[in-house]
Amino acid sequence: MAAEAPLSNSQMSYKVAGTLISSYKIQSGDTVSAIASRQGLDLHAVLAANPGVDADHLEVGNIINLPIKTLGLVFNLNDVAHALGVSVQDLRSGNPGISTEISINEVIKSPGSSPGGRELIAQQVAAALPGGSGGGNGGGGYVNYSGPASNFPPPSQWASYSALWNSNSKLMKFNDSDAEIADIKTAIEAVARESQVDVRVILCTIMQESGGNVRVRTTVSPDGTVRNPGIMQSHNGAEFNPQQAAQSILQMVKDGVEGTKSGDGLKQCFQHQGNWYAALREYNSGRVDVNDLNDGMGATPTYVRDVANRLMGHVWDRM
Repeated sequence: MAAEAPLSNSQMSYKVAGTLISSYKIQSGDTVSAIASRQGLDLHAVLAANPGVDADHLEVGNIINLPIKTLGLVFNLNDVAHALGVSVQDLRSGNPGISTEISINEVIKSPGSSPGGRELIAQQVAAALPGGSGGGNGGGGYVNYSGPASNFPPPSQWASYSALWNSNSKLMKFNDSDAEIADIKTAIEAVARESQVDVRVILCTIMQESGGNVRVRTTVSPDGTVRNPGIMQSHNGAEFNPQQAAQSILQMVKDGVEGTKSGDGLKQCFQHQGNWYAALREYNSGRVDVNDLNDGMGATPTYVRDVANRLMGHVWDRM
């Protein structure tokens, strides 16, 4: 989504979106890698924040987006000030009582905006959502995929995120309130941007593990040493807390995707395996027979095949 006005315009109010973006003017000799290194940013995050920019041919004077990482659903006031090109002191003076942590969707005034004047709400540029574009409409029945990852459908054939969300959010209604479903969507997309894990993989893993039921039962290993709680049944991670619904849902998704102190998440499994199907087998089993991804090694044999069908948007009884 493009910004509606320059970030430095002082006659505006700003609505903080899921990914806060600062701006940078290209200088002679700049490369995306060098810019990311100087700013202390992940190269892939910078590329994702600039989907229309030719990284190999930067033009001097052009403006690119620089993502500011969020911790959960809030931003640090210093980062917000940096993105707007103003001092923290000026930001505080223009917003009496403002917190040091700015929540997503909070509206703040840039210093100098005229009281009673026309205030424009500028949605900050949102970094591209991994797996959020492209894909088909889904449909069709269950397919018995088997063997190595090469026998499973590639991501280019998966259903679109919008199609998957529309179908799976209806299933969530059996267990979750509308507010909880909205919190799940916010959490999935925030963690996908933060981790650069395909948003469709996160959604379909949630559906495989829990059906999106935020109150899903925590399972425990036979020896009692490992708990698998939450909508992603993570490794000794967080459970749902109805008193802090949005925060606990976010943490459950983060635990499953980014891992916990006790075990790996989807991101680490993909780094180990190099493809999503072997990564899903590792996530479920802890070990992988790369030639037979339906070998559960004591875990769920059909796990990878089930998630593959979910990613394709296939529909079957008791899914």
